[in-house]
Amino acid sequence: MHLDHTHSHDGPAAIGADAHRPDGTRRALRIGLGGPVGSGKTATVAALCQALRDELSLAVVTNDIYTREDAEFLLREAVLPPERITAVETGACPHTAIRDDISANLEAVEDLEDEVGPLDLILVESGGDNLTATFSKGLVDAQIFVIDVAGGDDIPRKGGPGVTTADLLVVNKTDLAPHVGSDLARMAADAKAQRAELPVVFQSLRSEAGVGDVAAWVREKLAAWTVGE
Repeated sequence: MHLDHTHSHDGPAAIGADAHRPDGTRRALRIGLGGPVGSGKTATVAALCQALRDELSLAVVTNDIYTREDAEFLLREAVLPPERITAVETGACPHTAIRDDISANLEAVEDLEDEVGPLDLILVESGGDNLTATFSKGLVDAQIFVIDVAGGDDIPRKGGPGVTTADLLVVNKTDLAPHVGSDLARMAADAKAQRAELPVVFQSLRSEAGVGDVAAWVREKLAAWTVGE
């Protein structure tokens, strides 16, 4: 199932990709995860796979500039069978492969559906980027943006498209806040001011709750996707 790969950020991709397979059933929900280097995107993807793999059929596409390091991490952690994890080497800024020229990622997600499908969910992880990172709507159906408290508690206040427009903002590594001087209450207030009613999750993968809130959000998105909302 190969879609039109000529989408650009300002062109047809803004309409969104076809939501259906050739047989008329809905294709896998695609959720993109972006955020700065070291914010915990890959760890969040790994935790989501572990939380959801027994109830959903899912797969992962990772993006790195010149390596397959993130995919190799997921493979070492055995979060999914190897055939359900694939990597895209962007060769340039990750923005290019997730927002502008999305052809390599579209090929990857479509190949996964063809080879190991039917799938319920595909997670597309961007290589580490800055606060302007966003995904083309021709590539993913919803976006998660991951920041971490060690990057500074002023990040939500600074905004940027990733912080302000992502469908879900994850403030990661909250267990580090006392050690790096980050004020979580301030971050929550600033995120609320930037995002209005868009949801924010404060997360520590070292806590008992772990990725639970993000997994619950993914389940809600998938439930709506399945009925075609």
